[in-house]
Amino acid sequence: MVDSDDAETTSRRSRFDAVHKWAATAAGVVALAFSLYNFAELQKKPEIDLALPHLMRIGLVGKDTHFYLQPTVSTRVKTQDVEVIRDARFQLTPIGSISSSKRPVFYWKEVGTWNFDPAAEWISYRWSGDPAPFLVSQEKPQQPIFLFQADGWSFQPGRYEGSLQLNRSGNHSALTKNFCLVISKKAVDEIRGGASREDIFYWRNDMPKAMSSSEYSGCYVREAEWRGQAE
Repeated sequence: MVDSDDAETTSRRSRFDAVHKWAATAAGVVALAFSLYNFAELQKKPEIDLALPHLMRIGLVGKDTHFYLQPTVSTRVKTQDVEVIRDARFQLTPIGSISSSKRPVFYWKEVGTWNFDPAAEWISYRWSGDPAPFLVSQEKPQQPIFLFQADGWSFQPGRYEGSLQLNRSGNHSALTKNFCLVISKKAVDEIRGGASREDIFYWRNDMPKAMSSSEYSGCYVREAEWRGQAE
């Protein structure tokens, strides 16, 4: 004959064992699901962002127009994979009153670095690498200084629509950012006058006076003109 206290104790122990096994199984399932989720996230292809800088530089070397552009290429997603940017393309199209003028054909010439001389308060450009694919990961965002060149072409005063396109590896769609650029006659004369010295001139898309104008808001404009002084 089984004592009632022993029977009750055995029953409680059985219920405890059952609950414990259920809890352990549930914890295991949750842990497995969490591991699978992390694995899936790590295997995801990175989501790449392309952002244009507030400043771009323009110059004329001989008869060739140079555009210096330093975008930011980054990913927000933690992943073991890296993205390969295999090519960069730059386009500029005259619009409005100059839409019938010659459209430049730019190509990615190289990447470079900027050197600043504090004594002379002068910035100069120096080659640092050939146009080649580069990698982007969460731990290593990229800010390459692209030099795009259009052979035998120079500006006409007016408005231009432009785009920077980065082509990715595999079947991934290209990253593209559009912008507008306004060149005055004074700026054209400055660029042409500085060709022999390989001068570099600054354009910005965040000049307060330009941003308050519906005509120029969001466009890159000659920095010196919109702050009311010449460089």
